[in-house]
Amino acid sequence: MGAPEPEPYPRSEAEIAAVARAALVREIEASGALDDDPAWLAAFAEVPRHLFVPYYYLGVVGGHERMWGEDPDPERRERWLRGAYTDAPLATRLRDGELVSSSSQPSLMARMLSELLIRDGDAVLEIGAGTGYNAALLAHRLGDERVTTVDLDPEITESARRHLAAAGYHPAVITGDGTRGCPERAPYDRIMATCTLESVPRVWLEQCRPGAWILAPLATGLIRLKVRDADHAEGHFLHTPAYFVPLRGSPRSRPPPSPHVGGLPRRAIQNELFRFLLTLTEGSLDPQEALALWRREGRPGRERFGVTVRGHDVWAWLDDPTGPYAWSLT
Repeated sequence: MGAPEPEPYPRSEAEIAAVARAALVREIEASGALDDDPAWLAAFAEVPRHLFVPYYYLGVVGGHERMWGEDPDPERRERWLRGAYTDAPLATRLRDGELVSSSSQPSLMARMLSELLIRDGDAVLEIGAGTGYNAALLAHRLGDERVTTVDLDPEITESARRHLAAAGYHPAVITGDGTRGCPERAPYDRIMATCTLESVPRVWLEQCRPGAWILAPLATGLIRLKVRDADHAEGHFLHTPAYFVPLRGSPRSRPPPSPHVGGLPRRAIQNELFRFLLTLTEGSLDPQEALALWRREGRPGRERFGVTVRGHDVWAWLDDPTGPYAWSLT
């Protein structure tokens, strides 16, 4: 019996996209980000990411290379299409050379969706519309009417709305200040931020049902908070590192500390977990105090840290919200 005939090499855009999307789903599945959740696997398998990134930028020496779905060169169009399905973040909007919007790494998006503990019927508020891709994944799982995405930039919300419509999804896309949530569509069972916070806005709690979850990037990590009531939420960081653009409408998020902070051992400042601690405690601990704490506590990982919101106070802590190590984020 002879060898099987090789599958024909895909040439149309639809064929290339289908093959590339299937490979991306296998990569996400192999990463363990979704714990074999069939609903999320189906969402990643069926939502066409390339419709949400009609162009994106690749970093090159001295500037950026623009990849474009309407490029007259067919080889560059194919590079754009295949690149849309790599498990990597894609820079989608630059302003004066600065990144202001991106499509996050799909495996990280998958992990965040999984860690949000979404159930059928949940109402979800997304802070930071981006390209609209994450809202499409949510709408695929929950239905358009259960999903709201908010962004301060009207250009971003308009393009997200357009991308979503092209893919066949129509969740609520709102232009507004994400730090204020979206009270007109509350209450929510889940709030998910896809941009880095300086703190956790108290109004988000007021727009949640008791028992809701909030998941948001903070200090190069992901904090997951259980909402007790309108005045109280608390939770731990996940072990996963996370780097996102800052939340517009809030004070500019601090970048991770420079790897050349003076007076610190090179090995410490190059340690990613120590840099997380420096970012989390900036303004409360100087670098030497942070280094002493980190060493004394056995080089703690992210999951030993947490955040509490109570009334108008927000603070981060190590191991125990009422323990000796706490830092205000208010």
